[in-house]
Amino acid sequence: MTPARNATLDQMTEFAMEELLSGDGERKRAMVRRMAERWPAEPALALVYAVTCATEAIEDAFGEAAARDPVVPLGYRLSALVSADVHAVQSMGQIPSVAEDLLHFWRRVDPQFLRIV
Repeated sequence: MTPARNATLDQMTEFAMEELLSGDGERKRAMVRRMAERWPAEPALALVYAVTCATEAIEDAFGEAAARDPVVPLGYRLSALVSADVHAVQSMGQIPSVAEDLLHFWRRVDPQFLRIV
């Protein structure tokens, strides 16, 4: 991985942590969409990786308290949902898919995802 790619993944992970820990439901629900808008040229799976890493970091940092916080299951649930969407996009022939492909997919196939916030 190039240093620029690592820096982008670090920024994405930091952004995901900030949104998940914000205490603001709207920010949490809009997080993945905002990441796709902010980093449209990044691989779609990079969003999944960043959200998963952020969630794991929160879980590690807060230990037992994290087990009782709904942020952890939300982070993993969002990762799983986006992974399924990446699979759907790639099944339609968009390989490799980028974040912008997810935005297009959500507009055409799952507009509810974009209206979450």
